[in-house]
Amino acid sequence: MHICFITGEFPLPGQHHGGIGSFVANLGESLVKQGFKVTVIGLRKVKETEYHNINGIDVYSIPHGKSKYFKWYENFKSLNSKIAEIHRVNKIDVIETAELGLFFLKKIPSVKYMIRMHGGHNYFAKFENRPVNKWMNIQERRSFSKADYIVAVSDFVGSKTKELINYKKDYHVIYNPINSKKFYNATNEAIEAFSILFAGSIIEKKGIRQLVQSMEYLVDKFPKVKLYVAGRFANIPGTSKSYEPVLKAEITDKIKNHIEFLGVVPNTEMPKLISKMHICCYPSHMEAMPIAWLEVLAMGKIFIGSNTGPGPEAVIDKQTGLLCNPHDPKDIAEKISWVFENTSLAKEFGTKAREYVIENFDNETIVSKNIEFYQSIINKK
Repeated sequence: MHICFITGEFPLPGQHHGGIGSFVANLGESLVKQGFKVTVIGLRKVKETEYHNINGIDVYSIPHGKSKYFKWYENFKSLNSKIAEIHRVNKIDVIETAELGLFFLKKIPSVKYMIRMHGGHNYFAKFENRPVNKWMNIQERRSFSKADYIVAVSDFVGSKTKELINYKKDYHVIYNPINSKKFYNATNEAIEAFSILFAGSIIEKKGIRQLVQSMEYLVDKFPKVKLYVAGRFANIPGTSKSYEPVLKAEITDKIKNHIEFLGVVPNTEMPKLISKMHICCYPSHMEAMPIAWLEVLAMGKIFIGSNTGPGPEAVIDKQTGLLCNPHDPKDIAEKISWVFENTSLAKEFGTKAREYVIENFDNETIVSKNIEFYQSIINKK
């Protein structure tokens, strides 16, 4: 069986990547070990087509079009040409993309086309209170109209996206997988007391500003509290302006010595960093099914996430972690304070979290569900 993923986010050495890239790399490597052929094709900032074989996955990086007005058409031609070339040599059974991915693709009759909903343009525009971009809206709706099958990484993202774009077909929920061996059991490792970790893109939607503001409520009560921020400053959506000055304007003299920016931490080093932390707090305004949350939960660490969107699908509040209002710095501070004052009880959440993640999100379980799904759609005529 040959699965082809269309994404420009696959993690390549020395390059930044996001959650979709981590997902494809993780699932793809597991599929290869099961005897599948896996190919990844994506548009990237390269001068000419590049090829890498990473853990058995064939990865093709295609240069973006150069035309000022018809870049989309050049991208369309390049992607379809590479897909057709690969299909001639080694028949593709399934092509999988995120929400927008099928818009540019010309369908090959023998191939099954599926969208995996990781949270598309309409979804995040809605929940971040941003205007919908007309062109991206057209692309997304057209992409869904071409899909043979739909998978959602959470029931929340599936139901809300279906509602927003008025999509009529059913979707199948398969959660994101987590490598519980790489993100090992760290429940009994020594921690830095009163430490808080935030990891992810540093941008408004990740809740980092409200987390920084929550420090105003914490430093007097917990003089040793320290917030570590791991990640890259992103641009403000729709602009070329960095989010950095926006966030740093929130850092007052009172809290500045209690916050440290670590920069980008490679995913391979994240388990070691997570293991040292007293709390991991990722108060995203909205997610689809955040892999970063699952990584922390898999390590049995005390975790605070958001009560928005699929938060309750990932974290059972007051059982495997705590859920906060990500828009309310005071509520975030109250949840952090509770952990600092009830560390022994909170550690029990961590133990239950690892058990819950292994049962519901572990690689072996989720890969098996994906294989069953791929086989079921390939066998359909």
